[in-house]
Amino acid sequence: MIYLDISAAVHSKAGQGRYSQSLAEALDALQPGRFGVFFNQGTDGRLPPSLAHLPQSRVRLGYKPWRMSVLLGNLSHISFRRLTPGAELFHATEHLLMPLPGLPTVLTVHDLIYKLFPQHHKRLNYWYLNLAMPIYCRRASKVITISEASKRDIVTHYGLEPGKIEVVYEAAAPHFRPPPPQQIEAVRRRLGLPEQYLLHLGTIEPRKNLSRLVDALTIVRRTHPDMKLLLAGARGWLYHDFFHKIEAEGLSDVVLSPGWVEDEELPAMIAAARLAVQPSLYEGFGLPLLEHMACGQVVASSNRSSLPEVGGDAAAYFDPENVEEMAAVILRLLADDDEREDRRQLGLEQAARFSWERAARETIAIYDGLLAA
Repeated sequence: MIYLDISAAVHSKAGQGRYSQSLAEALDALQPGRFGVFFNQGTDGRLPPSLAHLPQSRVRLGYKPWRMSVLLGNLSHISFRRLTPGAELFHATEHLLMPLPGLPTVLTVHDLIYKLFPQHHKRLNYWYLNLAMPIYCRRASKVITISEASKRDIVTHYGLEPGKIEVVYEAAAPHFRPPPPQQIEAVRRRLGLPEQYLLHLGTIEPRKNLSRLVDALTIVRRTHPDMKLLLAGARGWLYHDFFHKIEAEGLSDVVLSPGWVEDEELPAMIAAARLAVQPSLYEGFGLPLLEHMACGQVVASSNRSSLPEVGGDAAAYFDPENVEEMAAVILRLLADDDEREDRRQLGLEQAARFSWERAARETIAIYDGLLAA
């Protein structure tokens, strides 16, 4: 049996949670009966119903105690094999690899944000990842990452052989598709969405560059005074300065933060926006770009890291550190209906190039290669 660690999905961690759940579902659909799931349930974790039928192994520790246990186990060469009974291979889908001597292992490295932007991480998390990740990368039989940009970062900073790293792209979940007008209006009324808004989808944290997006919005509102900014996503970390800025500048009624939005309502929220904006300074993949485009929404995007790789010709790009350029791209897209329609069509085509079935097939090929060796 091949085990996947789906702890991130059990605890609804945004990007990594989507990744582990979507991959597990796609793998099970292709080869039923071959896969089981492992997870740290903690005190409040909930197994996604779509994975409840799979064989399960679990622990019940808090997030920090479990991470420290795994690190100390690696440093002390203590085997955790008893937690994966009957395993022939183990896939760690977040940045945490148990010591499993004699067992082929795959580690997904989503990004090196902690390495490239240490100022955007809490001190303890920064310390842990900088100590632990080189160990996990060396111990893994194979590393999967989610973009060529992230692969370059891993090779540069950890000195891994490029041949040890495989790029397997993520994809938008199937429910991200253009919703019908009646669904858009129903969600608009239910959530009280404004008539005119720019949408940012993602966790609120410093590298998302939302402070500059607010500055760009101020410029946009000179010609679009009714335009608001909707931040759909949970609060991550180090966000207090950002919300203090919103209050200090009197923008509490302009910059709206509804928090976590249920998956079934996201496509309509995306489609109801005038435009989606992803100004991040760094993304390992940038899944919201595909989710926006799959719903028929146009995206103004940062030109950094993996984002051009994912957005292709469909997104309109800007320098995320140049507020005036960001505002100019947003204003151009708001004014030009023809360009918006062209990019909408390109976005639907771009999103269709990515699928979880393809990701699952490529991942299975990696598993089979390790097992054959």
